[in-house]
Amino acid sequence: MDEKTRTQLEAAAFRRLVQHLRERTDVQNIDLMNLAGFCRNCLSKWYRAEAAEIGIPLTDAESREIIYGMPYEEWKAKHQKEASPDQQAKFSATHKH
Repeated sequence: MDEKTRTQLEAAAFRRLVQHLRERTDVQNIDLMNLAGFCRNCLSKWYRAEAAEIGIPLTDAESREIIYGMPYEEWKAKHQKEASPDQQAKFSATHKH
């Protein structure tokens, strides 16, 4: 597979992942962190870092809006639930970054 095709496929897969996470608002970031070690906020930080690598400045708010599909504060108000004591304990025990 040539580099251009690989990049196109990776970009398409990334867009599908972002869309999937936008649709699965029932899946909380703490659950993602506890199970997979990353969450929507991680994706937004990676996105911002990659943009910076090629000279495109993005703020945290801008990169989060790209991932969440809306301002982060709006997403939190609509979808974020209080983490349970069990979720918080697991997060504290496994949080690496």
